[in-house]
Amino acid sequence: MDESAAGQQPVVIVGGGWAGMAAAVELCHNNVPVVLIEAARQLGGRARSLRFGEYVVDNGQHIITGAYQSLLELLERIGVATENTFTRIPLTLHCLGDECLSLHLRAPRLPAPLNLTGALIKARGLSVRDKLQALRFGRRLQLIDIAVDRDISVRALLHSEGQTPALIAKLWEPLCIATLNTPIGDASARIFLRVLRESFSRQRKHSDLLLPRVELGKLLPNPGNEYLEQHGARVMLGQRVTAVQCASGRVRGVTVGNQTLPASHVVLATPHIVSRRLLSAEPLLAPLCTDLAALGNAPVITLYLQYPTPVQLPHSMTGLHGSVVQWVFDRSHCGAPGMVAVVISATGIHTQMDNDSLTSKVAAELAAAFRHWPAHQHSLVVREKRATFSSTTGIDAHRPDNQTAMQSLWLAGDYTSNGLPATLEGAVRSGLSCARAIIDSTKE
Repeated sequence: MDESAAGQQPVVIVGGGWAGMAAAVELCHNNVPVVLIEAARQLGGRARSLRFGEYVVDNGQHIITGAYQSLLELLERIGVATENTFTRIPLTLHCLGDECLSLHLRAPRLPAPLNLTGALIKARGLSVRDKLQALRFGRRLQLIDIAVDRDISVRALLHSEGQTPALIAKLWEPLCIATLNTPIGDASARIFLRVLRESFSRQRKHSDLLLPRVELGKLLPNPGNEYLEQHGARVMLGQRVTAVQCASGRVRGVTVGNQTLPASHVVLATPHIVSRRLLSAEPLLAPLCTDLAALGNAPVITLYLQYPTPVQLPHSMTGLHGSVVQWVFDRSHCGAPGMVAVVISATGIHTQMDNDSLTSKVAAELAAAFRHWPAHQHSLVVREKRATFSSTTGIDAHRPDNQTAMQSLWLAGDYTSNGLPATLEGAVRSGLSCARAIIDSTKE
């Protein structure tokens, strides 16, 4: 797509993560010239692939569900056959604690919300009272309304809804930490309710787990890059934007190295810390920068352990209660037999441990839970210290809109005001929202 032929300056997108790529693909699809600039030498941002021995793994074990409709539609647009790329299974939570089953819950193939009802009724590890209270909470999901300025913690919400200590410990707390990357005493009830509604109150397929059969790089970054290049976009890798050029209340372009790239619009699809640094010199954007500073960060650690190839989990995803290990994923579904990915979210004693100590601790806990497993052969620790923004109580009041006070300057990222926690779906939705607003502005 030649810029002069298009008769307009390009839209410059800063950041080649999933939000930036979603914006770029949508703009290219609508014949808008695009320049995509990424500081790293590969696309993908915080959801990318890396080498582990003879295998390619991901920098984090990202969870994808059937509710991620924007993400799935984006993948189809760039030519990824999602039906062949994912293994789709009904929501299954299999958790162990104290060397025995703690919880087993599997959603039946029933319309929503009956699938949640059926899963709770047949769940193992919960008492009759636990199930009744959980069902009562499920029926009230659509009725509970928490205003932005009246947000409460997930723990306070669960207590107000009469959830039992066993329910909280076995079901809601692990789900909260897995989805919001925040402990229940600090996590936003508004955001947690949004997750539950999108998963259980709409279509049955939305609660399904989608297990990628390939690494993340083959989902969006690689085919997305090919799509952009085929549609005339300019993709600049290994290039860092050092300034956003603004004048007279509107954005004019960006500075990359020693050159200034003019732009009709600029989409900052960078982590909120980077966006704040780039915008801090503009007085007009001072309130926005204050909100960005309030978003905080939360870590995620992913530990890959390679066992002999016969080793396999009883389920694709297994939780461990009362341990450093939170969730264990079987990587055999994506061509890595014998490999497991251990995910440890939020802060805790694990964030204070060095890699060797953490690996020894995790290996010991897995050996206690799965006594027939032999010792692991290799390990890799991936630490994302700023994996997500902090989905804490009241955080929605600080999450910015896509459009900024500076004309033609946009923000894209999972941290923007989309109602979801930091997820791939939230990132994609924000990128699409920016692109569609830009397209609409060209029609005015």
